[in-house]
Amino acid sequence: MTSAFLRRLRIVFSAVVLVCFIYIFAEFRTLIQPEYIKYLLYLQFIPSIIKFIDIKSLAAGGFLIVLLLTLVTGRTYCSFLCPLGIGQDVFSRIGGTIRKKFRRFGYKRPHTVVRYSVLVLVIAGTFIWGMYFINLLDPYSIFGRSILFFIKPVILVLNNFLAGILGRFDNYALHHLEIKGYNLMAYAIPAGFFILTGLLSLTKGRLYCNMICPVGTFLGLVSRLSLFRIKADENKCTRCGRCSVVCKSSCIDFLNHEIDVSRCVNCFDCIYSCPDKALSYGFIGNTREEKKSDESRRRFIAGSIMLFLGLSGSGRAQERGIPVPRRESTVKEEKNCPVSPPGAGSISDFNNRCTACGLCISVCPNDVLQPAIMQYGLAGYMQPVMDYHKGFCQYNCTLCTEICPTFALKPLLPEAKKLTQIGKVIFIKDNCIVKTEKTACGACSEACPTKAVFMIPYEGSLVIPDTNQEICIGCGHCEFSCPTVPYKAIYVNGNPVHQASKKPDIGKPGVSVPDDFPF
Repeated sequence: MTSAFLRRLRIVFSAVVLVCFIYIFAEFRTLIQPEYIKYLLYLQFIPSIIKFIDIKSLAAGGFLIVLLLTLVTGRTYCSFLCPLGIGQDVFSRIGGTIRKKFRRFGYKRPHTVVRYSVLVLVIAGTFIWGMYFINLLDPYSIFGRSILFFIKPVILVLNNFLAGILGRFDNYALHHLEIKGYNLMAYAIPAGFFILTGLLSLTKGRLYCNMICPVGTFLGLVSRLSLFRIKADENKCTRCGRCSVVCKSSCIDFLNHEIDVSRCVNCFDCIYSCPDKALSYGFIGNTREEKKSDESRRRFIAGSIMLFLGLSGSGRAQERGIPVPRRESTVKEEKNCPVSPPGAGSISDFNNRCTACGLCISVCPNDVLQPAIMQYGLAGYMQPVMDYHKGFCQYNCTLCTEICPTFALKPLLPEAKKLTQIGKVIFIKDNCIVKTEKTACGACSEACPTKAVFMIPYEGSLVIPDTNQEICIGCGHCEFSCPTVPYKAIYVNGNPVHQASKKPDIGKPGVSVPDDFPF
């Protein structure tokens, strides 16, 4: 095919994919149901492999379709389906509009040693140390974290601005959404990769894809066997060099009429720019490819800068009727195990499968899922962890288990989730304001959906919490509701392996409480 149709098809298709992924990570829960999102996630290469290894079913074999697509068409995945690759094309286009020289890519020799060293390191590191390197370099996860940490807040600010304007005209089509930040340390790696991929795409096109990305390198190896490729007609070519100038992958040696198929991502810009119609995309009968492998030095500057967003993780207002402590609590919570999300099964299995893409964090309606810093250790950096100081796990919610693309979180029916114990409640009497300030409270008992926290007589008319760990599911509603600071009087310690709780008998009342109980 020599028509510009190929380029237009790529632009339209990839634009739709990019918008869908941005919407998924930014604010998907109001319009798109999780079952429809799975069709897009099915074809993401690394998540599909992890899910396939877990369930060993072709129902998770999206990566096989990507491999077949690569064998037939070359690295079209990188231009049509990879959200990070499409995002880099957008940045590259922006760079071209800012400064003309950004569009002048030109042929560059491949960084062969760097490319394959990174690929070997990721593969070996995954077998030896687990998911750490996959978490860092999986392009889908890098894109997801970039949207979650940096693009979503911008979208929410814009939404709130428009909602304020429309509200002045009694139009409430949009409503105000709270903007919440994460632990500042969680921004370090997402910021570094956001800046790295952004700067490289602005100035060097697809250099990140063809030097660092392990998926791009692996698919580049497979594409050497592809049946359809971009080919040059030496009889028509006048060696004007326009194809090489616009090639974002810097893979066209126009002087020798050679195209490095392992780096070509089939963006079809070269076909569109060729004035002599010497380039076309079609079936290659002869797969002969000779390639010189000379190692060259290139300056590689990556800014790993901690971004400080002016996003306030503003604390929640005290719920109505809950007393405000007059002094700070003193006994530290002894949490010796983090709480992994429902559906994880066990922390070890979860750490081995999660790519830290941030999708579950994005869809969590209560913001209880937060990117881990060192709760799971270095290997689990940025994987989601339950933070009950930020929110609590809704009793009937299973969104995170429905949307996980790798099966790191197994799907749970609401009935099963209500009996899955992800942690156990622990009460610290010396922090409770009922004891320390002789003040009636009971917020934790009121919040508990299973009545694993209940009130018992204490002194005079006061009642104080007591717990039943057998029916506790570790949802954290009690911890989130407890008004004491900085340490809670009641908290949830995680289960390394999720257990089954006993079914609560919430029909029976607990103890009778005094008439002046504050709720």
